[in-house]
Amino acid sequence: MTEKKKNTSGRGQRDLKVKVKTARGRSLSSTRWLQRQLNDPYVKQAKIDGYRGRAAYKILELDDKFRFLVPGARVVDLGCAPGGWCQVAVKRVNALGEKSGKRIGTVLGVDLQEVEPIAGAETHQLDFMSDDADEQVKAWLGGKADVVMSDMAAASSGHKQTDHLRIIALCEAAAYLAFDVLEDGGTFVAKVLAGGAEGDLQKLLKQKFAKVVNVKPPASRSDSSEKFVIATGFRG
Repeated sequence: MTEKKKNTSGRGQRDLKVKVKTARGRSLSSTRWLQRQLNDPYVKQAKIDGYRGRAAYKILELDDKFRFLVPGARVVDLGCAPGGWCQVAVKRVNALGEKSGKRIGTVLGVDLQEVEPIAGAETHQLDFMSDDADEQVKAWLGGKADVVMSDMAAASSGHKQTDHLRIIALCEAAAYLAFDVLEDGGTFVAKVLAGGAEGDLQKLLKQKFAKVVNVKPPASRSDSSEKFVIATGFRG
């Protein structure tokens, strides 16, 4: 059964908007961030649904549209901390074998930091940019992947253009790993920031995949420049 997000719009609810007073020692920007978090319906729903963060709904919405997390799929989640995308993938690919009669998939999460264990997923500390990362990933998977996905973002510098270039570079590095570990016909999903430098990335992906599209799922905040590139039909 397909998971659906519940009541994330907040319609029909009479929740009062939470206001946060600026406390001594807290900057105005951090106060605004905290207020936004407390009033975010996706943050509230993530707690109800047991997801480790609101980002889980981004991959849910993307998969609802493109259907790449199918039972039996082998999935690699790059920069998987805190683990929300892995949680979604476990359910969708039937990694725990809960869907009777469906193939059982595999979910592999890698991150620079240690990740709290996720039921149904295998997680490892790994720098995916290291020379032998592709061979290590395939060894853990026991073969090639059907999906490589990434919600990674470089640490913010506070300079919009610099941050844009950094995340594009990170996405390109993830794409090159995907080229090495994906099965023919596989899918690559990654977060990018709109800003003008993503043209070369699009050109690169179009050389390797049958179809490349850009999507901003509803769970992405409207004031964010993030979008997601979905590349399907890998031509190895």
